[in-house]
Amino acid sequence: RQMLKKVRIENAAETELLPGQLVDKVVLVRENARMRAEKSEEATFEPLILGITKASLATESFLSAASFQETTKVLTDAAIEGKIDRLNGLKENVIIGKLIPAATGLKRYRTIEIGPSEKVPRESYERETLLAALEEIGSDGAADIDFAALGIDFGGSPEPTAEGNGKPREAGEAEETPEVETPLDE
Repeated sequence: RQMLKKVRIENAAETELLPGQLVDKVVLVRENARMRAEKSEEATFEPLILGITKASLATESFLSAASFQETTKVLTDAAIEGKIDRLNGLKENVIIGKLIPAATGLKRYRTIEIGPSEKVPRESYERETLLAALEEIGSDGAADIDFAALGIDFGGSPEPTAEGNGKPREAGEAEETPEVETPLDE
């Protein structure tokens, strides 16, 4: 669609377009409709097929074009011509960090506030409740987790131990990892 949307004006007739000018088909159709309403001569055109590079550089959005190729040239031309980017597309909105104009980025969704479905009781955040939940998780038949060995301190935990025997580990001593037989060992 992007590659086929431009046309070259052959005869501008009484329109405000210029011969040889590249314009969107939409602009040409609108201008010719205005000429028909005024009973004036319509512009003639030649359809163009643009390559992806040219199609990207020929967009209405100079931010989108600048992000593709020839950044300096595109931005310089936009500044000289005093162009304004209306930020209608996804790409230019992503570039400047705005919500994209799709789904939740649409205006009608911006004022919707979603609240929590149910309040979480304050006591579920307290230390004792969390510790009890962790103990319950550890007692379900799974291997006990040595939180101290992981460097997690709940206030009053014993020093990290070597091999879970209750004796403090020497400084710099690493835990031994048990060897496990794998199908590759056979």
